[in-house]
This record gives sequence, C-alpha cells and structure tokens, in this order.
Amino acid sequence: MGVGNFKKRHNFFCIWESRFQKGKVIRMTDYIVRAVAADAQIRAFACTTRELVEKARETHNTSPVVTAALGRLLSAGVMMGSMLKGEDDLLTLQIKSDGPMRGATVTADAKGMVKGYAVVPDVIVPAKQNGKLDVAAAVGQGMLSVVKDMGLKEPYIGQTSLQTGEIAEDLTYYFAVSEQVPSSVGLGVLMNRGNTVRQAGGFIIQLMPFAEEAVIDRLEKNLGCLGSVTAMLDAGNTPEQMLEIILNGLNPEMTGTMPAVFHCNCSRHRIERVLVSLGKKEMQDMIDEGQEIEVNCHFCNTAYKFSVDELEALIKD
Repeated sequence: MGVGNFKKRHNFFCIWESRFQKGKVIRMTDYIVRAVAADAQIRAFACTTRELVEKARETHNTSPVVTAALGRLLSAGVMMGSMLKGEDDLLTLQIKSDGPMRGATVTADAKGMVKGYAVVPDVIVPAKQNGKLDVAAAVGQGMLSVVKDMGLKEPYIGQTSLQTGEIAEDLTYYFAVSEQVPSSVGLGVLMNRGNTVRQAGGFIIQLMPFAEEAVIDRLEKNLGCLGSVTAMLDAGNTPEQMLEIILNGLNPEMTGTMPAVFHCNCSRHRIERVLVSLGKKEMQDMIDEGQEIEVNCHFCNTAYKFSVDELEALIKD
C-alpha cells in the first residue's frame, strides 16, 4: 500500500478492502468515535458499521460487490455527518457514474443516522485476480458530489471527479481538492460467503493547517505500517483501538462517541407532501386513471399505497 506525502502533494493515503472470508460473523454495536491528537493538530474519526451495512444489504438485496461499495459510502457518510454542527444539518454523498452500478446516494445527519441506496443493487462483476471484490469496476468513472444542507439559503455543494471508484481514495481526493483539508480516508467491508456482512467500518484522519512537520512525519509513518480496516476490525479492534494504532506516539485523546444507525425518516405524511408538490394536474391525471398508485422510498424500499379516494382528498386539502 502506498502512502501520500502530507508535506509535498495533495494526494493522501487511503485504504480499502472488501473480500470473502469463512467464519462466524462478529457482531458489534455500531458507533463512531471522535478524537484529537498532537495538541489538536490532528482530528480523527473512526467507526464500526457492520450492523447498519447489513441492514442496507437486507433492505436493498444488494449483490456482494454493491454491498461493499454502498457499505463504504455509508461508513464515510455517517462519519462525515458527525462533523456537522447543527442538529438539523444534513449531508448527502452522491456518486453518478458510468459503471454497471450507475452510482449511489447516501444521506446522513449530525446524530449518527444514515441511509442510502445504489442505483442498480444487483450488479455482478468478475472479482479481481487476487479474489477481492472489484468495486471500481462496478462503480466506473464519474463524479462525486458532497452536499451540506446547514439551513442556509443555499446548501454547500462540492464536486470532484472519481479518481478510482474505490470510494476511500475518491473521498481523500475530495477533501484535498474541494475542502483543502489534507486527509487520510480508510474504508472497508468484509463479506461472508453467504453474502452477509462480516465487518464494516472506517476512519478519517485530518491535519489542521498548523500541523508541524514532526507530527506529519509521525502520522505518515504510522499510516505506512497500517493494516486494512477490516483486518483491524476482524482482529477485534474497536474504533478507539484503531485510532490508537493510527495515532500512536501522537497523544490521542478520545473526545466523544455516538451510535451509528441505518435509519430512514420517510413517512406517509412525507410522501403525501411529495405527491402534492407534483401539482393538481399531475394528481388529477393519476385520479383519472382510476387505479391505486404505489410510491416506493428509494432509501428503505417502503411502499406507500394511495387509493383514488385518498388522492382526491389530497387535492381537496
């Protein structure tokens, strides 16, 4: 694995892994831990997300390679959501690409709740020569968009081209180019042979503008010796222990934890508002067809059915 040089260039270290492995699923409660190190010259986030990625797999019936891709994006999204300041702030990560998966969308809030879906959930692509799932082949080339809705007149939108389609490297590039924050992103999803999730999680390490050369050197050295995210999790390491390994010799201080949950806040009322927003003409056309309609939530696959009488009531209201 290569290590980006924090001092000399804007491409920073990232790791990823998704593969099959025999054995019992190790169950852990999902959560995020936040930390600082080197007298606040570094801020860091790490998470374990096996349960929420498995929930996404079950919800969308994703193939192994799509589970790996979506799981990485969900793990990144829940950590980036925890960086938001306001209780009602929302973060959206969206990939639009030309690979067979066609992209994916993840939305997270500041409370550790995240949801997401892949455009094409059942993609099958050949594995790499080393037997690992080929996420880059499923994703393809395209664009990564990061949208932060912080209650202002207009949301912040950052956009960069995908560098590899492996998700972690693409987010590393996004932080460097769009937010000018030197970062190291590690993401991993490890699958069982039965297409259930064995391990999932990741980390984001960021340098503050005043970081000293010695701090950068030590961090690069630690990252250069680092194993994969899933190997660390599968060995029984917690997010705190992962950060202690990454930040060894830099006096890490854990500053807080929060649960990480796959959660969709859709409701019948929200769907009604969406229907009303279509306008009277569109709704009248549905009524004129004389048949019940069904609206599916992309994020959780919940189906909401509306009879002709219910549509007429919405128009009257």
